[in-house]
Amino acid sequence: MITKGSNNENAESGLLPYPVIIAATKGDPEAMAIVVKHYESYIASLSMRKFRDERGNTYWGIDEDIRDRLRSRLMRAVLSFEV
Repeated sequence: MITKGSNNENAESGLLPYPVIIAATKGDPEAMAIVVKHYESYIASLSMRKFRDERGNTYWGIDEDIRDRLRSRLMRAVLSFEV
């Protein structure tokens, strides 16, 4: 018997639904938007880097160029995936 909040339920909560994945591989723009949104926070964390302002202070921020490249690479990978 599986109770609410069990490990099985939690393990599947972060997964994309299979029909969305299939639709995205076939080029459906709505499904592709769902896939990109699903990985948005991971892409943002990968595109973080140190910046330095005009006063010499360093801070962490998202490099928009890297984020755009990662996002487009994800879309190309999804479209080239064969089910």
